[in-house]
Amino acid sequence: MASLLYRLGRFSARRAWLVIVAWVVVLGLAVGAFSAFGGTLTSSVSIPGTATQKVSDELAAKFPAASGGRGTVLFTTTDNSAFTGTQKTAIGALLTRSIDLDSVKSVTNPFDTQAQIDDQAQQVVDGRQKIAAGTAQIDAGQAQIDAATAEAAAAQSQLDAGRARAEAAGRLAAAGRMLDAQQAQIDAGRTAIAEQQTALTASRAELEASSATLEQGADLLDLAAGIRQVSTDKTTAVASIQFDTSLNQVSTESKKAVVAEMNDAGIAGVRAEVSNDIAASLPEILGPGEIGGVIVAAIVLWVMLGTLIGAGLPLLNALIGVGVGVLASLALSGAVEMLSVTPVLGVMLGLAVGIDYSLFILNRHRTQLRNGLPLQESIGLANGTSGNAVVFAGATVLIALLALNLTGIPFLGLMGTVGAVCVFVAILIAITLTPAVLGLVGTKILTKKARARVGHASNHARVPVKPMNTVRAVVTVVVGIVVLLVVAIPALSMRLGLPAGSSEPLGSSAYNAYTLADDKFGPGVNGPLLVVADLETAVTDEDLLAEQVRIGTALRAENDVVAVAPIGASDDDLLLAFQVIPAEGPNSESTEQLVRDLRGIDLVGVASLGVAGNASGNIDVSEKLAAALPLYLLVVVGLSLIILIFVFRSILVPVTATLGFVLSLFASFGAITAVFQWGWLGAVFGIHDPGPILSFLPILVVGVLFGLAMDYQLFLVSGMRESYVHGASARLAVQRGVHAGHTVVIAAALIMASVFSGFIFSNSVMIQSIGFGLAGGVLLDAFVVRLLIIPAVMHLLGDAAWWLPKWLDRMLPNVDVEGASLERAHPVAAPERVPTSIV
Repeated sequence: MASLLYRLGRFSARRAWLVIVAWVVVLGLAVGAFSAFGGTLTSSVSIPGTATQKVSDELAAKFPAASGGRGTVLFTTTDNSAFTGTQKTAIGALLTRSIDLDSVKSVTNPFDTQAQIDDQAQQVVDGRQKIAAGTAQIDAGQAQIDAATAEAAAAQSQLDAGRARAEAAGRLAAAGRMLDAQQAQIDAGRTAIAEQQTALTASRAELEASSATLEQGADLLDLAAGIRQVSTDKTTAVASIQFDTSLNQVSTESKKAVVAEMNDAGIAGVRAEVSNDIAASLPEILGPGEIGGVIVAAIVLWVMLGTLIGAGLPLLNALIGVGVGVLASLALSGAVEMLSVTPVLGVMLGLAVGIDYSLFILNRHRTQLRNGLPLQESIGLANGTSGNAVVFAGATVLIALLALNLTGIPFLGLMGTVGAVCVFVAILIAITLTPAVLGLVGTKILTKKARARVGHASNHARVPVKPMNTVRAVVTVVVGIVVLLVVAIPALSMRLGLPAGSSEPLGSSAYNAYTLADDKFGPGVNGPLLVVADLETAVTDEDLLAEQVRIGTALRAENDVVAVAPIGASDDDLLLAFQVIPAEGPNSESTEQLVRDLRGIDLVGVASLGVAGNASGNIDVSEKLAAALPLYLLVVVGLSLIILIFVFRSILVPVTATLGFVLSLFASFGAITAVFQWGWLGAVFGIHDPGPILSFLPILVVGVLFGLAMDYQLFLVSGMRESYVHGASARLAVQRGVHAGHTVVIAAALIMASVFSGFIFSNSVMIQSIGFGLAGGVLLDAFVVRLLIIPAVMHLLGDAAWWLPKWLDRMLPNVDVEGASLERAHPVAAPERVPTSIV
């Protein structure tokens, strides 16, 4: 590999313009592909196969009216007064017009809905009064019938007594006709009474049935009493907009059209705020913060290299690489669903590794030029030595990123693939375009002072002749580990979730809608749940209301449920849908527990209870990501350990490298938790509403940080191994390796941290947390683990650090990462060992 890269470097230097034009053409093709095939990005995170997605699919199949994503628009008066009739009419007209927008399925007029709710409540009151009056009337009729029955019984008794007296007197025959006439009259009266009783009984039964139905309706109203469409002070109204597909499949253009329609309404005295379901802001790929990070990286380069050309070359190469990688990846967005954060990750990684990888080769080339090596020979050797290390270092990053596809989570696998594409392009840029530009600029890559002293003996850097102090090594290991463990403590309470409206930028429509709903309607309105009951047998129309009351009452009995409202039944009457309003917001622990409790309810006649909605979906996504993390970590660490064993021909070096990574990883998690979940230093980083940590952040940080940590391990420890192989004692080799590589690792870490830190001030909390996690992780890993703990541990291990079983030593191929064989074939490269450091 080293010889191949040597030849590639010399070819690129000789045919510089050919290489440069080729990359310009590739960049043009990427731009063309993006223009022709690029699609839209989504801010909604979803994973196929989750419990929430299954419920959504079932609704789409059995209950189309309740399927499709929903978002809300809150209307509020600017002077905090009650809505006027004119304003209500204007809002209703606006919502009616919105139905014509693309992807909008239906809208709900809050004033009409609230009027219906109020009418229903009044109807219950009126109905109860009518039933009470009807009951009283029936009771009065019953009293009359009872009185008539008593009178008939008395008349019958008198008649029977008269008949008996006539018979005793022997005058029955003479009085018989009169007695029979009286009996006929009594019988007719009894028949009339019986008919009246039948009619009265039927009326009573009908009234009782009406009363039961009315009370069932009243029960449903009581269950839904906490749900309002217009606030109690009549200053705010919440309208629902339903789309014809799930929110993550609604195009950005359709959502923007809704937002524009609401913002341009121009209703006097009323402002509209659109919820984050519709108006969630897409992150800027390159905003002021990101540009600031690049500027800081440029300053670091200029300070370390001393020339504008030297500082500009890695930046130029990184920008070209980012352009090619990100634009080529975005060209796929028209064919696959791509999360809005995906290209931003590509920009992060492309800039960071692009600058660092070019810097490694450039730095080696500058050192060799100062020592008097001819230009093209120096470029070739720099490409064959440091470029070879870049390829192996980049391989660990590629493995970590591509392994994200093993999680089985589509959007995360795509993020990893896009990041890997950008890193791969950065590697290609480093080993082709960097030599080409170096060939064009010639010795101007050095300062005037350095050019004047080319070949001077004083240019050869001194190397240490004594190892570090053993006591110092022990103290360094202990203190370093304690510091990392203390920083990691907050990670013990880390909670995972997805951003809600509270994490949107202050003053944005989505944030205003969230806080307004929280204030006027309660926090649970921001995270309603959709509960679906699959019945064992179809419910009849007569039993529908009773069944809704029965199931709704069971749902309402759960802790932290504010209200339950029936939505309807499927066409086959086997599915009932309910809206459940939790007591707290979508990211609260109580809402998470409520979702689990609702799914665990066991009801007679109900086969299963499913829960859907944004809050439920967020929980499912977070749980699946958390479950995928251990397997992913095992695969990435396992593969990388194998690579490191090949590279270092040691067992303990890769193991200590990995253990150091685990320490820096959990310390990074602790810092993320303290800032984004606990709110520490929130004002500094613009965190106004602390909440759960982005659900896919841990697994993403694991992948990216592991690859970068192994980069630093390789560039630092390979120098130790090279000194050890050349005859230095194990402990002296550690000191010489640190001396040779510490400056380049410091520069690389500062540059990466600068680039990542620029994203901390993004308009998206997702990007903020990713940038913070990666920047903090890089700084902790580079400055605490790689530059302090690892050298101290290597010192304490001594010769044991390079132990390798003989049978394994015979099996492993000789991976010459530093290109030592190439240096031996070109001894003119350095009269004595030249450390890889920036001076």
